Amino acid sequence: MPIPLDMMASPLPLRQVGDLARRAESAGFGTLWFTEGGRTASLSSATAALATERLGLGTAIAVAFPRSPMLTAQMAWELAEATGGRYVVGLGTQVKAHVERRYSSDYAPPGPRLREYVRAVKAIFRAFRGEEKLAFEGDHYSFTLLPRMWSPGPIDVDDPPVYVSAVLPWMSRMAGAECDGVHIHPMHSPGWLADVQLPLVAEGAASTGRSMDDVTVVCPVIAAVGDTDEELAAGREANRATIAFYGSTPNYAPVLEHHGFDGLQGELNACQRSGDMAAMVSLVTDDVLDHYTVTATWSDLGGVLAERYRGLAPRTRVMTYTALDHWRRDPDLLDRWTDVGRHLADAT
Repeated sequence: MPIPLDMMASPLPLRQVGDLARRAESAGFGTLWFTEGGRTASLSSATAALATERLGLGTAIAVAFPRSPMLTAQMAWELAEATGGRYVVGLGTQVKAHVERRYSSDYAPPGPRLREYVRAVKAIFRAFRGEEKLAFEGDHYSFTLLPRMWSPGPIDVDDPPVYVSAVLPWMSRMAGAECDGVHIHPMHSPGWLADVQLPLVAEGAASTGRSMDDVTVVCPVIAAVGDTDEELAAGREANRATIAFYGSTPNYAPVLEHHGFDGLQGELNACQRSGDMAAMVSLVTDDVLDHYTVTATWSDLGGVLAERYRGLAPRTRVMTYTALDHWRRDPDLLDRWTDVGRHLADAT
């Protein structure tokens, strides 16, 4: 099956989102995925929905716990209807400090809580359709009231798919068991996916009578791309800082250790705590960089991505991490991705 090329984007001022979405659609991207930081991913998705006709849209990810599953289900239902079925709801936990101190929401236990959240959203979808009475009772959430006047009612498209982000074993198994897709973390390698994470997703899928054919795997790619050595070198240096930032997080230590970079996460974290950003970036050697990022010319990038991700999973999507930077510098640069996507699809 051809691997589609998607685009990751941070939410923008809403008046800018329509132009971004139209250009992403024109460039041939499969799906435009909005992250969530200082702005909400769902509002950007809604704005993009009204500006496009074919482009897939989704959140990668929206922070789950600060929102009731009912609110998440309602937003997803309306966006699925507005897009004619082009919307995917992607959920994640965020980290404990942000959930508790920025959102003032409950966090622990994040894995079982997110599993129950996904189950609740899907139960609410069934209730919206009128397939069953809303009667969801869990350890963290309870939904037992949905009068007809407060339900949006059935829509003429399928239920929105529900994806979750995952890195470590418990969440990877849960994604396979419960979800329509899994968002891989940007700091990954094909070896980590093939040897560790995707077997865990497959194990989870098998535990509920499913297979990897039922789970879409979305892989964000941190790429340095250009036409000249100078452009490639500048991209690599920017990516070195990105890997230093991600690699300092304890959850990603196993991803580094899988390729023999034992202790690197602790060193990066110590530099971060001391505020020595230069030392932090210097720890990301070319060997580290080449495991977790891609460097290629524009003409070669599609083939490089195909070689990197071909055969990992039956339903794989590749998401560029860097196209938004190109759009910000020069919106016409998005057109350079058209051939990348075509070459990737042709080669897979």
